[in-house]
Amino acid sequence: MTATSELDLAVAAATAARIAAADREIRAFVTEPGRQRRLAADARQLSRTWPAAASQPALFGVPVGIKDVIHVDGLPTTAGSRLPPTELAGREAAVVARLRRAGALIAGKTVTAEFAVLAPGPTRNPRDLRRTPGGSSSGSAAAVAAGLVPLAIGTQTIASVIRPAAYCGVPGFRPTRGRVPADGVVPFAPSLDTVGWFAVDAAGLARAAAVLYEDWAPGAAEAAAHRPPVLGVPAGRYLDRATRPALAAFDAQTRLLSAAGYQVCRVPVLDDMDEIERQLFIITRYELAGVHGRWFSRYGAVYQPPTAAAIRAGQAIDRRRYAVALTARDNLAGRLAEVMAGSGVDIWITPAATGPAPIGLGSTGDPVMSIPWSLAGLPALTLPAGQVTRLPVGVQCVAAAGADERLVYWAAGLETVLARA
Repeated sequence: MTATSELDLAVAAATAARIAAADREIRAFVTEPGRQRRLAADARQLSRTWPAAASQPALFGVPVGIKDVIHVDGLPTTAGSRLPPTELAGREAAVVARLRRAGALIAGKTVTAEFAVLAPGPTRNPRDLRRTPGGSSSGSAAAVAAGLVPLAIGTQTIASVIRPAAYCGVPGFRPTRGRVPADGVVPFAPSLDTVGWFAVDAAGLARAAAVLYEDWAPGAAEAAAHRPPVLGVPAGRYLDRATRPALAAFDAQTRLLSAAGYQVCRVPVLDDMDEIERQLFIITRYELAGVHGRWFSRYGAVYQPPTAAAIRAGQAIDRRRYAVALTARDNLAGRLAEVMAGSGVDIWITPAATGPAPIGLGSTGDPVMSIPWSLAGLPALTLPAGQVTRLPVGVQCVAAAGADERLVYWAAGLETVLARA
């Protein structure tokens, strides 16, 4: 046995041991009998495929958690539901195939809210076990925050990466909609669903991006290297949705960024939040009902009440209202692009959530701070930025559509400053 394969087996054994020990309380991972044996076999295969250290790919031996709405060959997909896994079975997701080609070690499936909608799974927040980790990518965020894995994949339709990242105190990233393939993912609302991920730092987000994008272009950020980004605060009714303690923390965070040399400007925008939320509701519920039409007619009795209510709400929406909502979505995206171009803003900065993680596991928290950006399909990431009442909070950073490389490049500098919060 080579030193490399010995190391791989040690990583596999340590990963399985961490999950077995910590997950009794946190419950970030879906239970998997024989996890240690599978990980050991996978580690041996990695060593056979890439025996020489010089040839090993970017994520060689890195344990990765995969949200349980994403298909992984050899592991059942339940989507946090009580439907038979055979009903949900499908081909391995493109993002998982890319992780494998990069040498990653698939640590297992992470817990999700049922069908990535509203009904929480059993995961607890590692920062305070009484509190929600956020959702729907609850298990993935908690797994990284608890140190079980350094990288975990989630999905975001509304706020399912950004919010749990903030609640759990880790970086999280949601690409421009469509730039990372979502095939092989059990959908929530297909026109909005986006694969995202969590890592221990901004550099980890960037390493994963280089693997998961088909068209990742590091050179696209070179033009941004000569100057810091202009940061825009979306002044108006949008910010009113955050709590007073969260806004006080955000004010301190913006002062830190200004003191570090960043230009921070307040730009009036998003005063029609009620209408934005209404259109998002129409799109998500209408598409959810379409996805679940066959399953819900057969297995409706085993759906959790919040999911069933969301599907029934979608069934009551007609095609005309849905078409109007899609037009409103496109108009919002165009309007935000115009405001960014006109004001010179490179990155919107906002509270990543309305406040720190609330007590209780019956809800995943309020998604509102992500709603306009997700509806517009813009790339967003959250960076840890201090605490409120001894619980982590984050700053959400949102760039223009397609500016993912610049956003990830700039994140490293922003992370350094916000670490002082």
